[in-house]
Amino acid sequence: MSVTETSFVEINVPHQKQFNEFQFPTILSLASSHALPLTRAVKEHKTFLESLLLKSGAVIFRGFPVNTASDFNDVVESFEYEELPYVGGAAPRTNVVGRVFTANESPPDQKIPFHHEMAQVPEFPSKLFFYCEVEPGSGGETPIVLSHVVYERMKEKYPEFVERLEKYGLLYIRVLGEDDNPSSPIGRGWKSTFLTTDKSVAEQRAEKLGMKLEWLDDGVKTIMGPIPAVKYDEKRHRKIWFNSMVAAYTGWKDEKNDPVKAVTFGDGQPLPADIVYDCLRILEEECVAIPWQKGDVLLLDNWAVLHSRRSFDPPRRVLASLVK
Repeated sequence: MSVTETSFVEINVPHQKQFNEFQFPTILSLASSHALPLTRAVKEHKTFLESLLLKSGAVIFRGFPVNTASDFNDVVESFEYEELPYVGGAAPRTNVVGRVFTANESPPDQKIPFHHEMAQVPEFPSKLFFYCEVEPGSGGETPIVLSHVVYERMKEKYPEFVERLEKYGLLYIRVLGEDDNPSSPIGRGWKSTFLTTDKSVAEQRAEKLGMKLEWLDDGVKTIMGPIPAVKYDEKRHRKIWFNSMVAAYTGWKDEKNDPVKAVTFGDGQPLPADIVYDCLRILEEECVAIPWQKGDVLLLDNWAVLHSRRSFDPPRRVLASLVK
C-alpha cells in the first residue's frame, strides 16, 4: 500500500499485474475517512490522476461513496473532459442520466470479446469510464489488457501477418436492422446507430464516419474502412493493437451477421482463422480481470487498453461514459 496525493491511497488486490514501474490496473482508495469527496479530490488532483493513467492505462477508484448513476455522472463531470456522442458504435445502450449510458446490454450468458472502444470508426473515445451500480451475482468482470503488449507478442509470433495488417488495415462489414435487437451483442439498429429515422441523414452521418451504406429490404449493410489495425500512441511512443479484429471475427454474430465475413484485410482477403484465435488466446493470457464491487469507478485510456466482458449471473448493472 502506498500513499499517493493527500486524498488517495494506492491499494493492491489479487489479480493485478506488476510491471516495472506500476501495477495494472492502479487501484486508488480513500486515504482517510476525512478525505475529500471524490469529485473534489478529482478536481484538486487531476494532473496527478492523469499522470497515473498515462503510466498504467487503467485506474480503479474503490471504496468512495459513489452510490447512484447520478453520483457517477458527477464524478465523470468533475474531470471536465468533453463528451463523445455514441455515433457509429455497435452495442445496444440506453441513456441513464446526463453523460451516463448503460454498458453493452447484450444477454448475460454472452461474452463480449476484447476491443478498443469504437476502434472500427475514425472518431473513437480517448478515455472511457465504467461504474458498477449493481455488483454481479457471479462473473461479469470487465477484463482489461495492455494494447502494446498484445502488439509486441503478435509481431514476435506472426511478423508477416502483422506486416500485412499494417500495410492493408482492416475492413469491417456489419448488417444492421432498422430497430435495436437487444438479444444481440451488436444489435444496434441503424436508427439508433445514426441517431435518425431519415435514411438520407443516416447516409450523411455514415459518410462523415467514412462508412459506406448499402440499403437492404430490412436494414442496411455498413462497410467501414479500410482503416488501420495498428496505431502509434504518440503520448507513450509505442505501437498499439488498435482494432476490433478478434471481437468482430469471434463475436459479431446474430441472424443478420456471419462473424467470419464481418472483418477482412483491407484488400478484402480473408483473415487466417488460426491466427485470429491465437490472438484471442494471447489477449486472455495477458488480461487482468478484477471482480467488480459496488461503487467501483474504472477509468480506462482507450489508447492503451482493450476491454471485454465476461458472462455473468444476474443481477449486474455497469454503466459507462465516453470521452472525446
